[in-house]
Amino acid sequence: MLVTLSIRNLAVVEEVDVHFYPGFHVLTGETGAGKSIVIDALGLIAGGRGSADLIRYGSEKAEIEALFDLPAAHPVWDTLGRLGIEADPAEHLLIRRELTSQGKSTSRINGQMVNLSMLREVGEKLINIHGQHEHQSLLRPEQHMTLLDTYGEAVIGPAKRKYQALFAEFSKVEKELKELQETSQKAYQMLDMYRFQLEEIAAAKLKVGEDELLQEERLKLSHSEKMMDAVAGSYDLLYGPQGLETISRAITRLQDVVSYDEKGLKPVVEQLQSAYYQLEDAVFQLRDYRDDIEFNPERLDEIEHRLDMITGLRRKYGDNVEQILEYYGRIQQETELLENKDEVLQGLEKRRDELLIVLLQAARELSTARRESARKLARAVERELKDLQMERTSFDVRLELVQDANGYEYEGQRIRLTRQGMDNAEFLISANPGEPLRPLAKIASGGEMSRIMLAMKSIFARHDQIPVLIFDEVDTGVSGRAAQSIAEKLFVLAKTCQVFSITHLPQVACMADHQYLIEKKLEQSRTRTQVEHLSDQGRVTELARMLGGVEITEKTLHHAQEMLNLAAAQKASRTASGQ
Repeated sequence: MLVTLSIRNLAVVEEVDVHFYPGFHVLTGETGAGKSIVIDALGLIAGGRGSADLIRYGSEKAEIEALFDLPAAHPVWDTLGRLGIEADPAEHLLIRRELTSQGKSTSRINGQMVNLSMLREVGEKLINIHGQHEHQSLLRPEQHMTLLDTYGEAVIGPAKRKYQALFAEFSKVEKELKELQETSQKAYQMLDMYRFQLEEIAAAKLKVGEDELLQEERLKLSHSEKMMDAVAGSYDLLYGPQGLETISRAITRLQDVVSYDEKGLKPVVEQLQSAYYQLEDAVFQLRDYRDDIEFNPERLDEIEHRLDMITGLRRKYGDNVEQILEYYGRIQQETELLENKDEVLQGLEKRRDELLIVLLQAARELSTARRESARKLARAVERELKDLQMERTSFDVRLELVQDANGYEYEGQRIRLTRQGMDNAEFLISANPGEPLRPLAKIASGGEMSRIMLAMKSIFARHDQIPVLIFDEVDTGVSGRAAQSIAEKLFVLAKTCQVFSITHLPQVACMADHQYLIEKKLEQSRTRTQVEHLSDQGRVTELARMLGGVEITEKTLHHAQEMLNLAAAQKASRTASGQ
């Protein structure tokens, strides 16, 4: 649930900190008081696009913070982990959004910077805002299949996962088949070139790392005379009278007198002896190296020719011998494929046909599962609408095959298979008996649309696990018993998630668990909006204003108290009956 919301310098809000609770919350106040600013702030937290126009006049930036308390099993924790955001389900989740006057936006989740798409991905699992003219996915037919699949997960899920695994394999085979069919003429031209390249590389008999070894050997051979002069000269100097022999004589002379001052001379003698043995070993290594120096102009010429050949291959096929050999392996596979193209084509076609049979069967099973869930969803929506004083409304989920003249043969029709299956889904409704079912998006009445949306939200809220539902004047266009029904439905819905509603109807406000008054104040020639969590007496006064307008009388106050008492009894009755 949403625990706290802090807003700084957003529109006419200078500074507001609001604490929220489980259950049903209503936001009330005069028209233009700034109720929508709270919704705008939550929209920004959920990843909505910001604008410098939202920043309070005279301020450099707007800041919004929201603190959430969520169960460890909530799916948002998996999303955070996948996005690389550190979060502990045992702690609160903090989301912060800043908008600057330069039009920049900065978002943080638990203090970690995130981009807007990441924030939106997290936000859509936390907050769902439903406005009178923003029906979101419920009014988009392309989203109806997703909603149906979410509702029927227990039945549809296994069939869908089986189908999608087969569809992925089928698509892979079809792609390979199509690519092979499209490369016919070009393929045979490539085959001649590949054969030439294979022969050229094979004839070179390359070995991994060969070019580096040859370059090292060429360097030594091309400088062998200079190396001989330096190594042999160094050997003669070190092994001659001025080298090891001189050090040996010095050690012998010191050994004759070391007994006179062992403490002072013995360490020096030992150091010289150690140096003598190391130098002697180095001299013998120089001698061996000298003896191995090779003067071989023929070998040097052979190396030069070999490196020239490798350089030519590198210009064509890769930066080094390893890359040339990798290229050789690739074109060898391509060549084998092209040389056996007919056999490969036949094998792919056979595999494609076999998979298509199984895939169509899986698509049929998925469609059957969806039709079963669609019937249940339609009955569930009609039950919810009955509670909302629309008992004569008919609802249906239309599932139709995706027709495609170039598609696959299925029961005498040509259909297209997609990753979602072979069906299209669309929600249909008839608000009055005798009227035909029509697409949900074409319902004209605002009052009817509000109740239809609320009915569907009530159902899907049990499946999508979004903890915060916000209704922005969902009760517009309704009154009387219909308004009371909406209020009762919002109260019941708040048993499964945290519900917020902006309302002008006292019938809705009195059913809330918590009521917040949003009003403007003029201080030092500046308008600022404040949010007050109303006490019991504050609720009576605010309901009286909603009932009577500007003038609050004893009668309206009495009526407001009576409404709250009746609402409390109604809520207690519903709670006791498990609703």
